Amino acid sequence: MERLEKMFGIEIGTCENFQRALTHPSFTKEKNLNYTECYERLEFLGDAVLKLAVSDILFEIYPNEPEGKLSKIRSIVVSDAMLSNVAREIGFPDLLIIAKHEEKQGCRNLESVIACAFEAVLGAYYLDGKFNQVKNFIKEKFNTYIKDIDIHEEKYNAKAVLQEYTQGKAKLPPVYNVVKEEGPEHNKTFYVEVSFENEILGKGEGKTKKEAEQQAALKACKELGIIE
Repeated sequence: MERLEKMFGIEIGTCENFQRALTHPSFTKEKNLNYTECYERLEFLGDAVLKLAVSDILFEIYPNEPEGKLSKIRSIVVSDAMLSNVAREIGFPDLLIIAKHEEKQGCRNLESVIACAFEAVLGAYYLDGKFNQVKNFIKEKFNTYIKDIDIHEEKYNAKAVLQEYTQGKAKLPPVYNVVKEEGPEHNKTFYVEVSFENEILGKGEGKTKKEAEQQAALKACKELGIIE
């Protein structure tokens, strides 16, 4: 709990909720604990807390922007990819409580797992009455990303940009194929090619298939001149 307090810079009141927030469902199954002892319920709450906090922050930062743009920025900020990036920056994954088998399978490094537990901690802080502190934490840690998204939104949403382009050409989406996987199960690198009408438009790599697809789409967009 002390390490968690230092990471978030927010004092913890009720430790039990934070213990649950850090506990992966696999651990409760391994120890025959009630399902409520894992992070799933708190993740449900934390997801709403995160969206409200980010919405509030964007509403303050961009007083003249339309709802559509705010929604686009928020969708990227609250994505698993963004949450896991911030969580890794502060060392958050080290605190997760995971069953031995899933640990060996690399569960601790999964983007979705990190994001779920991160949201669960936000939910625990909300129950602790610390919403304002949570909002300040999010504003501090996500501020650089928010500004970059505002300026380079297409970079974070290259798959959507590419799909809009291909559908405008032939009403067909681009096709993504994983051409290679390297590394152990817990630390794989995926290599993806994106094609359209049997022509390869771009290649990308990443620690998840989504990340590799995003990189391939970004390269394709740059090659096509859609994104500078």
